[in-house]
Amino acid sequence: MENYTMEGRTYRYYGQEAPLYPFGYGLSYTTFRYRDLVLSPPVLPVCANLSVSVVLVNTGLRDSEEVVQLYLRWEQSSVPVPRWQLVAFRRVAVLAGRETKLSFQVLAEQRAVWAQDWRLEPGTFTLFAGGQQPGQKTRAPSEALSGRFSV
Repeated sequence: MENYTMEGRTYRYYGQEAPLYPFGYGLSYTTFRYRDLVLSPPVLPVCANLSVSVVLVNTGLRDSEEVVQLYLRWEQSSVPVPRWQLVAFRRVAVLAGRETKLSFQVLAEQRAVWAQDWRLEPGTFTLFAGGQQPGQKTRAPSEALSGRFSV
């Protein structure tokens, strides 16, 4: 094998073609809504971690679990990177009609890119939080919120 590029070979590098059943797709007996996505601080030093909080609301009639997923997208990188990358997830049980506030840490290392060595680059990033991948065409019964931050 001479071509080691991952483009077109894994879910992270599909390009314009989306997978039939993307990560996080599945059936649920209820519906969820996401609100109040907070990224702190909105501008951070290159080696700093990002604090993320989001509120998950069970808007359905049944108690259920949701897998909350955080994806990171580099807006401009010096090297090819995935469209987005899963950086955190958590399975959360929420009673019907209730809500819960979740907190996450996105580590600086998770923003690193490979360019002959691991590098942390300055720039603008978008973080997605929800029950599915950003821009997913096969919809799950929840949505994904997004927020931007700068390094």
